[in-house]
Amino acid sequence: MRVHELWRHPVKSLQGERLAVAEIDPLGIAGDRRWALFDRDTGLGLTARRVPELLFGAARLRDDGRVEVVLPDGTVTSDDAVLSGWLGRRVELREAADDVAPTYETPADEEAPDPSEWLQWEGAAGPFHDSPRIRLSLVSTGTLGGWDRRRFRANVVLDGEGEDRLRGLEATVGGVRLRVGAPIPRCVMTTRPQPGGLGRDTSVLKTIHRERDGLLAVRAAVLGSGTVRVGDVLAPTAD
Repeated sequence: MRVHELWRHPVKSLQGERLAVAEIDPLGIAGDRRWALFDRDTGLGLTARRVPELLFGAARLRDDGRVEVVLPDGTVTSDDAVLSGWLGRRVELREAADDVAPTYETPADEEAPDPSEWLQWEGAAGPFHDSPRIRLSLVSTGTLGGWDRRRFRANVVLDGEGEDRLRGLEATVGGVRLRVGAPIPRCVMTTRPQPGGLGRDTSVLKTIHRERDGLLAVRAAVLGSGTVRVGDVLAPTAD
């Protein structure tokens, strides 16, 4: 399998940016999920599980390493007051801290089209990944089939198929050494509408639960840091 696309999502749950080359270390792609929006009244981190409007904003890193958010109307900002006006709640854009694990909300029933009961859960410290075991995510075009890859927000989209068979194996891609881990549980976020005509589709999650036990894409631990480029080959390492 070859690297078909590389994706970085600087702000959790916002649209990301497609890269031609990425620097990857044990925390994943540099700058990925490095920021998140927090509700200032509840202290909870916001995700598109709870606030679907987030998917209609986009985030990008500037050359100086700062982040900026592009709102649906084209406004470019990192100002909390402007972001609060967009979402209709008091929010704060925070950079990740290595020793702080944020709290988010998720539906009690992941398959419910309009969840009414919400549970709190703790994410990873450091970059705002859902779990400390998911610092880098990979999915193949064979697994995606006709689904838009944006629904699953993987960092690495591979041309071909077979990522599920790599579980437990070490592999190299570009200058990076990985250990491929378990498949990733999917949530209601995969059904949310997104810009560019991607509509709400509850059948996505129903199909994943019915045909794949609720799992799609794989996580990977980074054993050796380096650079990955579109076109690089992902290959298991010999024993």
